[in-house]
Amino acid sequence: MLFAIISQDVEDSLAARLEARPAHVERLKALDAQHRLTLAGPHPHASEEGFTGSLVVAEFADLATAQAWAAEDPYVAAGVYAQVTVKPFKQAFPAQG
Repeated sequence: MLFAIISQDVEDSLAARLEARPAHVERLKALDAQHRLTLAGPHPHASEEGFTGSLVVAEFADLATAQAWAAEDPYVAAGVYAQVTVKPFKQAFPAQG
């Protein structure tokens, strides 16, 4: 089942993001290599440098597994995220065969 992991950054998160980014990206690459990653990326500030959060949509066995994976994100350990929400996601478009 697909799950959306929606994360909101703390204020002034850019320095911590940059430091933790290599480890964060490696985890996403591992999901992608397992063909479980649908999409991932940050939410940039509309008018300034930096980011306001991130979105990951990936396949997990269940909600508890998705929540555990999200809790182990290097951005969580680095204090980048103020809040992380994990919920089921149903992809409507583009249609999946």
